[in-house]
Amino acid sequence: MQSVGTVICTDRGPTTSEFTFVVTSSEVVPVRRGQLVQLETEDGLLLAVVQEVMKTNRFYYHAEAVKELERSGRMLSSIFPCDRWDMLIATAKPLGVLREEGFDKINFPPSPGEKVYLAERNVLSRFFGFDEENGLEIGFMRYHNVPVKLNMTRLLQKHLAILAMSGSGKSYLATVLLEEVLSRSRDKGRIFSLVVDVHGEYTALSQDSSWELARAVSVIKGSYVQFATPLFTERQLAMFQPEMSPVQMRELSRLLSEVRKARGETYSLSDVVSLLEEDEKMNPRTKEALLGWLYELEDTQLFGVEENPYLPEEAKPGRAAILDLSDVLSLRKKQMIVAYVLQRLFELRRRGTIPPSLVILEEAHQFCPEAKQELALSKSIIETIAREGRKFHFSLCLISQRPVRLATSVLSQANTHIILRVTNPNDLKAIELSSEMITRETLSMIADLPVGEALIVGSAVNAPLFLKVREKKASPSTYEETMEDAAKRFEASETFRQT
Repeated sequence: MQSVGTVICTDRGPTTSEFTFVVTSSEVVPVRRGQLVQLETEDGLLLAVVQEVMKTNRFYYHAEAVKELERSGRMLSSIFPCDRWDMLIATAKPLGVLREEGFDKINFPPSPGEKVYLAERNVLSRFFGFDEENGLEIGFMRYHNVPVKLNMTRLLQKHLAILAMSGSGKSYLATVLLEEVLSRSRDKGRIFSLVVDVHGEYTALSQDSSWELARAVSVIKGSYVQFATPLFTERQLAMFQPEMSPVQMRELSRLLSEVRKARGETYSLSDVVSLLEEDEKMNPRTKEALLGWLYELEDTQLFGVEENPYLPEEAKPGRAAILDLSDVLSLRKKQMIVAYVLQRLFELRRRGTIPPSLVILEEAHQFCPEAKQELALSKSIIETIAREGRKFHFSLCLISQRPVRLATSVLSQANTHIILRVTNPNDLKAIELSSEMITRETLSMIADLPVGEALIVGSAVNAPLFLKVREKKASPSTYEETMEDAAKRFEASETFRQT
């Protein structure tokens, strides 16, 4: 073990929440902010994260004395052995103790005079609960070069949220996660993954010839999606018209029963509309309102006789589907597509027709907003999956750059958060309220994170953990290139040459 310092007494400790140690190592930079250290306590082997490092020297405490002496032309270091009194003082926050039986909270502070060591690799792996054999390797601990291998069940079963400001690496991390899920062998357990891709960032994965997993990825264009009308009950149709009254729903149920008797299971929304137009039994006001609802749904051109694509065929173990919504301009239409696809997949999973599944939902605040005045047609099914999905091994990965706008009813159900750089005070406040493991000190570190580094808290790890996201194996997408390279590529393109 590499000794780096000794615990000292201060006005604030040592306590169970903080201790300070003087750095005694001869290394040039022996400890850094965010590094993990270990030491023995009465409770067991304690692990702590360095939260701040301060450099001090008693000869330079009095500014006026230093200024006056150097004004006379004499340097303080030429008179006194100042360099011998240079000291590094580090403040660390205990994360917990490691005993033979496993990880536990700290109930007793470390003792002054106790030696502090850099945390060892095997201790870190046991302490954080890494799955060395079957885990998903999404990155590594920056100052320790220890691979972060997270158990898939602990990470995904109770849902996951990836939160960060734009350009901090959310989609990059999601691609790394997708790579890990797709690369699992059959004996380790394979799942189906669906990526709701709002901007078309992931579509290149299916065409990346240098990426060995490209053949396991298919792309579903939003403009090609078609709903199978015969699969809808009156309540599921009402999902697209939340203002529908109980009377209207009852009459719609009667209409659907009649159209099934007349046409079997091969009818479209137009057939339902035609039957309604000919109906003489219905109250005129109810009929007029229902016709208005159904005309509006028919105008979306999303409803047909058959489903496209046929989702049970798409959802296979070890495969991923990219739902590319970049060619759909209407937010309402996007929400309708997401609502249908998630409702259908969740129902198939509850029946056991498709394998355990993961839905990676980009721009989650668009599909499940917090504000009540923002009526999102997809919000209801997302809330249902957030509440009940873990029972059926149907997991959500919520990705958002505006956590404050994401529904707390859904975000609170994500038991693991991976947080990249966030600087907006409102978003930081929302993150703080969403997880009891995030302190104010941790929030300040989140705001200072460089691109590609993240904090993970929640069920996937035993204690909050800072990590550096590993390099992805797929080729960079056009969204990752610089503005200079994008400008060069455009001028070299056929589109530019033809103008």
